[in-house]
Amino acid sequence: MTEQFDFSGRTVFVAGGTSGINLGVAQAFAREGAAVAVLSRSPVKVEAAVATLAEYRVPAVGFAADVREYDAVAEAMSAASDQLGEFDVLVSGAAGNFPATARDMSARAFAAVVDIDLKGTFHVLRAAYEHLRKPGATVINISAPQSSIAMELQAHACAAKAGVDMVTRVCALEWGPVGIRVNAIAPGPISGTEGMARLAPTPELESLVTDSVPLGRYGVAQEIADCCLWLASPMASYVTGAVIPVDGGWSLGGASQLFTGMRKLFSGNP
Repeated sequence: MTEQFDFSGRTVFVAGGTSGINLGVAQAFAREGAAVAVLSRSPVKVEAAVATLAEYRVPAVGFAADVREYDAVAEAMSAASDQLGEFDVLVSGAAGNFPATARDMSARAFAAVVDIDLKGTFHVLRAAYEHLRKPGATVINISAPQSSIAMELQAHACAAKAGVDMVTRVCALEWGPVGIRVNAIAPGPISGTEGMARLAPTPELESLVTDSVPLGRYGVAQEIADCCLWLASPMASYVTGAVIPVDGGWSLGGASQLFTGMRKLFSGNP
């Protein structure tokens, strides 16, 4: 445990924290001594995540709820606060995505991603507000490069994540006076995640991904977790309203090139 990242006696709530990037974030805070609560739709994943977090010998609890259902999220937040105390850190990371052109995407499919990514983020932040430590809490939303870069096959994710960034900035303005900092992280392609398994399920598509990243590789969940630890630490005490890319330079142009290449593969056009 490093002194600047000592979260002993602190409480962290991670929405979506049972798999992928968000589980890595939850594990990082548990490793640094925090009590951790996680939430996701799958009771099986919740149980497995709590067991994993308990290995760090910290209090760990989990809740099965869909971020699209505000009342269920609010109930989970209240229960977590009762068990672990006020939240020092809130991470909102639930997300959904798949590649599809706007022309071929159904209205229901578009709405599904907006409901999870954007409305889900608002539900998590709104339900958590009364349980956030004031002053002193840190909120971290998990955004994406799609929030600021137009990408083919990603109309739904681009719209939803752009909204997440604006929710981040507005809450930073509104919650700053009570001592709550609100920031977002925009991860690039991260290995071992369900999102990348859906977007790049073949070696050919994986090669397109790595070729599109200036650093020439996938990231790993720990690299996102490291940024979360920093944002939640005293070293970032004057940082709020920021959207920080942790993407190997992907947002510098490679991200849009990747999805153009994917569209060509899907359509069979050169």
